[in-house]
Order: sequence, then structure tokens, then C-alpha cells
Amino acid sequence: MQRADNAGYNKQYVSQVHTQLLTDDASGALVERSFRLRVVGGPHANTEVVSTGERLVIGTHRSADFHLVDKTMSRFHCEIVIEEGRAIIRDLGSLNGTIVDGLGVIGAYLGERAILTLGSTQILFELGKDDDDIEIELSDGDRFGLLVGASRPMRAAMALLARAAASDLAVLLLGETGTGKGTAAESIHREGPRRDGPFVVVDCASALGPQLERELFGDAETPSAFEAASGGTLVLDEVGELPLELQPTLLRAIENRQVARTRLVATTTHNLRQEVNARNFRSDLYYRLAVLEIALPPLRQRTEDLPLLVDELLRARGDDAGEGAVRLREPKSIAELVRHAWPGNVRELANYVERCLAFEEPPPLDAPPSSPQHGGPRVDATRPLRVERDRWLRRFEREYLEQLLAAHGGNVSAAARGAGVDRIHLYRLLWRAGLREMGPAAGVKPR
Repeated sequence: MQRADNAGYNKQYVSQVHTQLLTDDASGALVERSFRLRVVGGPHANTEVVSTGERLVIGTHRSADFHLVDKTMSRFHCEIVIEEGRAIIRDLGSLNGTIVDGLGVIGAYLGERAILTLGSTQILFELGKDDDDIEIELSDGDRFGLLVGASRPMRAAMALLARAAASDLAVLLLGETGTGKGTAAESIHREGPRRDGPFVVVDCASALGPQLERELFGDAETPSAFEAASGGTLVLDEVGELPLELQPTLLRAIENRQVARTRLVATTTHNLRQEVNARNFRSDLYYRLAVLEIALPPLRQRTEDLPLLVDELLRARGDDAGEGAVRLREPKSIAELVRHAWPGNVRELANYVERCLAFEEPPPLDAPPSSPQHGGPRVDATRPLRVERDRWLRRFEREYLEQLLAAHGGNVSAAARGAGVDRIHLYRLLWRAGLREMGPAAGVKPR
């Protein structure tokens, strides 16, 4: 009887959190401070721009938000982002660096006023007054397609995704590993006019060049991914890993309208503007892919969504009424989840929920769940040695891979180098551990 009462109480707690999140902002908009940039020295003196969103990129590339012509400035020189009411400037791997009030920075908070020196150009930064605030549209509800979230950062992202779904423009989805970029891509497909067409995913990082070229563009025996996705959606997963030698071919395919009847969505954990500056990614291809650019927030910026996410993950597993589910929904458990940094984001949360349901006691978040001293499952000597050894090897591999990806920001190539293994071998391990989707040929995956 006590367990049933607890279950009812915990569901009521989740419902209260959900209701509070959706009613916190009655205006349906996120209010952020604006800022103004004005060129005060160098080419284009007195040229100015006022921010219209949370992020503004300065550079010589035509897609930069503040597009300036200066031979000493990089194509994507730096970006200014408003986070929690404060302005942050970040260098994007520029050639000459970003200088704030005479000091070179990689990233820094900006005060009310500052002088930025980018190449031969000096720019005055001024943070807007309270009455100059801008409103960022928020989604009305807590769902878009397969995505769930009632926090303001997530509702802002879902509002942009809904706009993207209603159009046929190419979309570039940005975000750390595990933030749900693949789920967002599928949600755009499901909520758009091509929902009845095919949904095809090409993993640009999991195959060697010749194999990837065949999957993307086809041959005498294999149709191209564009043909397979005709009338539907083609997702270029981890497009930042696309080999440089294949990028011109992809660009020609897009420009020759091979994708005319196909919705194109790309995802990446890379900062492609930095990759363009480093000449690892073609600027003209970036321009074609990033017609609409949408960033998915990391879980640490939307911890108020944790009760909803836990509830959704439990329902998806069909285990939302058991003892483990009750324990996970308790306010003290949610409070512990909020304190965790979640470097692996929603994917890490899903793995943790799975472990909590499998173990009698939930493993600590800051320790490997297989450690016996932390209450994890013990070795079972009643089972055959080979069976028990394989079980622990799988557990070790999964934990190692999760931490490896988190340590390298989801960049599989960097993770492979850090682990001292071949990238394709690492992809196979990730696929076997359920940490990454991979088709039969590690590439095209129709749905």
C-alpha cells in the first residue's frame, strides 16, 4: 500500500514541476538582452548591427551575421552569445585572434562596453538597456515530434524546429553528443509535409571514404542516398566528419538539384565555423547546409526538464510503475540528478535510467556503476566463467566508451585517437554497446 502511495505522490510531483515550467512564462517568449556592434576603426567605419537573437557571428563569410570585408579578418572570426543575461565572446579559431580591450582572448565575458579588435577592424560593443530586450519565440507545449522539454532553452529550440519542419530549407542541427540531434532530425521529418516519404540516415563518420562515397552517391549496383530518400528526408549525420575529398561531390549534388525532391538535414558535434577557418570544411558547402541553423541545448542548461525526461524514458521502457521507477521519481533522486553535470547529456541519462532499473540500488552518478564498493552487482559465481566474464566485459566496454566520448566532446575521431584504436573499430564498439546507431554497412539507414 505504501509503494502505491509513493508512486502517486511521485507522479504528482512530476506533474507539478511540468505545470510550473509551462506557466512560468505566460508571454510565450524568452526575453534576452540585446547588444549593438559599431565599427569604429578600419574598413567600414560606422557600420553597425543590433542583435536579433542569442548569438551573433562576426566574419568575412557571406553567411556571417555581421559580414565585414577585411583581409585580415577570418571568415568566421568570433561569436557573441547571450547566456543567462551575460554576453560571452568566443574566438572561432581565427587567424589573427580576438582582442578585447587590448587583451587577446579565446573566450571571455563582456561588460556593458568593450572595444573588440578583429584583424584591422575595431568594433565597439554595447550591451542593450532593459527596454532594448529582444523576445525569442518559445514553443507553446512540451513536445515536438519525439522531443520532450518544458524548459525555456528547449522550448526555444522546439519553436525553431517547428518552423524548420514547415519549410523545405536545409537544416543544420548543432549540439554536444547525446543532446538528441538525431531525434530532432526525425521529428522534423515526422512533423513536416514529407512525413509519408522515406527517412534515410547516412553516418558520415562511420565508413571509410570509398564506402561512404558509394553510400552517398551510389554506383552501378547501389542507388544513391539521394535516390533512396526521394520524396522524404535525407539526414547527413556527423557531417563535420565528412572527408574533405568528398565535400566537392556533395556540394555539386546539392547545386545540381539532386536533392530537389529530398529534405536535407545535417547534424554535427563540431563547430563547423571553426572547421571552415581551419580549412577542414568547405565554406561553400557550409553555406548550403546551414540555411537554418538550430542548436540543441545540453542537459546541464535544461536540468528543470529532468523530471519530464525521466518520466518519458520510463514510459518508453514500459516500466513506469515498478520499484525502480518509483525510486527514480522521488524528489531526492531528482535533486541528485540536477546536481550532476551530464557530460553525455540525454543519452547518458537514458543509460543511467536503464542501470537504475536493472540494479537493486541505483549506482552513484559520479562513480562507475560497476564498482563493487558503490553497491553495483557482484560477481555471480553460480554462472559459468565464460558467461560471467562476457557480462563484465560488456559492462566495462560500455562504461569505458561512455567516458571516452564524454572526454572528447562526442568527437569520435578524437576519441579513437585518444583510445589508440582505428576509428571504424571504435564505431563498431559503439554500435555493439548501443551508444551509436549503425546500419548493416555502417552507413545508410532507411526508416
